[in-house]
Amino acid sequence: MSQLASALGWTLFAALAPVIQAADPLYVSARHKLESIEQRKVARGSAVFFSVAEINSWARNRLPELIPAGIREQRVELGTDTATGFALIDFLKLRHAQGQESGWLVTKLIEGERQVKVNIRMQSGGGKCTVFLTRVQIGVAVASGGLLNLLLNTFFLPLYPDSKINEAFELDYDIERIEIRSAGVRVLIKR
Repeated sequence: MSQLASALGWTLFAALAPVIQAADPLYVSARHKLESIEQRKVARGSAVFFSVAEINSWARNRLPELIPAGIREQRVELGTDTATGFALIDFLKLRHAQGQESGWLVTKLIEGERQVKVNIRMQSGGGKCTVFLTRVQIGVAVASGGLLNLLLNTFFLPLYPDSKINEAFELDYDIERIEIRSAGVRVLIKR
């Protein structure tokens, strides 16, 4: 299912991360549930529930390992088959952390930290899932249509080229479907 400032700060965080993570029972719970699914230890026909608190704890603890620079204060809010992600993002740091160089004009346009809000809608069933990116808000600017595609193609897809946005993909680990509700996410395992 799942890339999160200075070198000294990140070195200190990396050294303390196992201690912080071990002390956060919500993170431990979410991680255990994910590992159970990945190792196919969940009984067929059953479901695994991730609360909003577990998801946010996972994001706070795990995202910095996946994306070492450029994202902080990440959290999600959930609705019926929808999710909204919030974060402070420095797109320039994000690109540089992935080895992407930026020209002078792009640097001037994207440098600095921005409040970002991303809305998705999800459909899932029959062992497949489709995540539709519906809206991205950066500061007060809202991106949709062509601008949203430009942001996807310029920033997100170069970092995560195997991502499937707005197209169906097969769910792994014997997952039948994923349901998003305001209280959390339910992962249903095939019978």
